[in-house]
Amino acid sequence: MKRTTLSLIAAGAALAAVTSVAAVAAPEEGPAATGKAAQQPVERTSLLCPAPSSSELAETTYTAYTPKTEVSSDSGTAALVPAARSLAGKDDKKGDEKDDKGDKKGEEEKPFLAVKKQGAPVTAEENGSGAPALIGLAEGSLAPGWSAQQTTHFTAGAGRGLHGAACSAPDTDFWFPGASTAEDRSDYLHLTNPDDAAAVVDIELYGKDGALDSEVGEGIQVPPRSSVPVLLSTLTGKPQTNLTVHVTARSGRVAAAVQALDQKVGGDWLTPSAEPSASVVLPGIPKDATAVRLVAFAPGSADADLKVSLAGPNGSLSPAGNETLHLKSGMTTAVDLADVTRGEPGSLVLTPTGDSGDTPVVAAVRVIRGKGADQESAFIPAARPVGDRATVTGNGAEGTYLSLTAPGKAAKVRVTASAGTGGGTAATKTYSVGAGRTLAADVPLPDSLKGTYALTVETVSGGPVHASRTLTLSGAAADGISMFTVQNLTDDRGTVTVPAARPEMGVLLD
Repeated sequence: MKRTTLSLIAAGAALAAVTSVAAVAAPEEGPAATGKAAQQPVERTSLLCPAPSSSELAETTYTAYTPKTEVSSDSGTAALVPAARSLAGKDDKKGDEKDDKGDKKGEEEKPFLAVKKQGAPVTAEENGSGAPALIGLAEGSLAPGWSAQQTTHFTAGAGRGLHGAACSAPDTDFWFPGASTAEDRSDYLHLTNPDDAAAVVDIELYGKDGALDSEVGEGIQVPPRSSVPVLLSTLTGKPQTNLTVHVTARSGRVAAAVQALDQKVGGDWLTPSAEPSASVVLPGIPKDATAVRLVAFAPGSADADLKVSLAGPNGSLSPAGNETLHLKSGMTTAVDLADVTRGEPGSLVLTPTGDSGDTPVVAAVRVIRGKGADQESAFIPAARPVGDRATVTGNGAEGTYLSLTAPGKAAKVRVTASAGTGGGTAATKTYSVGAGRTLAADVPLPDSLKGTYALTVETVSGGPVHASRTLTLSGAAADGISMFTVQNLTDDRGTVTVPAARPEMGVLLD
């Protein structure tokens, strides 16, 4: 038999075998069967938490939680472990070098905080400057919606107050309007690398006159499974009161967050703005805000003209004297809106004016509460919509406030408070949010609550909905200062879109 004939027979046999496997393995249900994409629970997710403080006075509480879902809760893991601490641009020594405890580096570390089952939040505490940055991975049934939070309280020094940050997934591109290198500010950009290879990051700074010259911000090395703090004032010579920071990973991926430490008005974490968009929502400005500064930036090649609205409990209105905002391309613009909320909670909504086109922008607000020496500040960046479901952890029986904003269509939202870290029974409540309004929701409390709990927010109908959670600390623990921190709620990545697919034998014949 000729070689050509043998080749054809072999190819035919292989094709028959592949066809048989495809026929047996073809799903009877799901995207392949229906021809439509479907939402499926994620099977793996990562979270990264920055190092919370270098202050010996810091008291940090970590919380983590996976919501209950239809996925079986019999298997799965979700754990946060300490990341190595590194100086900017310096690699850690590898190999068989031993740490202070005598354990070899590179061996698997004991989890700092681990979730054991769905619907049961967990917590841990670490005091002083030794609280670590954390690298987390969840798999199986504990991956869908897995969320974590770190909240730090310190009573003295630059940035004294309540600092909160939701641990975030790694990415490659971040925008931070609202940063500063002013003399009273010490802003640190924390870069955390979850992977086993080094990441290389570029940092660009934009002030009121445009891009700032800085070669120091190029090619910053973030070693494997490490966290690097970068003091922004070291990247530029002249102090800048209002900055937009652009972070890009040219190789690898990182999580990024800015910790703003102010000598006079406390501080908080500034997390990334939502990706550039023609319209942005900044949800949850407290009703007792004494000063609000809006910082916005147009990263593209075109200027942007925006209408500024405050969505309050009774509808939307434009702040007197600041009805519109013009952004020059590549230049950071800041506007002081004073006590714009005037005793009512609200959310800022920026939309393009009729003749300005759809130029994408990023934005954030710095909010100040209190007066004189008792001032405290927090940041609210532009928020992504809640989506199907958002989750936030670390809520207490007192001092927790939820803000819900429907900038376009009215919406119905379901809020569930989980059991507590020490016990309790979950509670659920449904809210209606009017179009163009902000609702300060009366957060449901778990029955017989012990410890802290998690909140999940689900969009039932209408929307989109944007949301934020505010934690407050007052009284003796706060030394008479109204300490607070605000975190946006965005989709908790519980599901992923799986495209339709079916066997295609034609690819074997090309």
